[in-house]
Amino acid sequence: MNTPITIYTEMTPNPVTMKFVLNFLLIDEEGESIEFRTREKAAISPIAKKIFELPYVTGVFITSNFITITRNESCEWFEVMPEIKELIKAKLALKEPLLTSDFIEEASEVPINVSGDIEQKIISILDEYIRPAVEGDGGAIHFKSFENGAVTVTLKGSCNGCPSTNTTLKMGVQNLLREMLPEVKTVITETV
Repeated sequence: MNTPITIYTEMTPNPVTMKFVLNFLLIDEEGESIEFRTREKAAISPIAKKIFELPYVTGVFITSNFITITRNESCEWFEVMPEIKELIKAKLALKEPLLTSDFIEEASEVPINVSGDIEQKIISILDEYIRPAVEGDGGAIHFKSFENGAVTVTLKGSCNGCPSTNTTLKMGVQNLLREMLPEVKTVITETV
């Protein structure tokens, strides 16, 4: 018996992104995510490619059990949410793979060079305390590097272009890391 696909939406702090939450996992691996910022990059994902056919879509982010979609200013969410939900349901009902075999070449991230105990502690703090909150807002945060007291993180999903990203980083992420690890002096962000 197939379980019906249900989708509900959640607002994110970024007014041009909306989180479309599903009743099952799209990606089983905890903390893994895929982001497409262009129609061309989305070609490796049948569902992202289909979503990008909507003229107002400017970004698709997929992780665990949700898809965060970024739109342009040509419409309001209440106008397009039903269309997006139906498109996602129809595409998922086809049971196509999330990604084509080109995924390994195109979408995999550069391996992180974790050389010391501090880096491992930073990753643990990000995973335990920060990642769940960022995912709750429709985004993702990943450790990139630690050098001379500066932690560099990569932000994806609703974090891209979000008006509150800087506040979240400085008041939330940076303060928590500095409190738990005195070696951390600042947090720098990179968007993909």
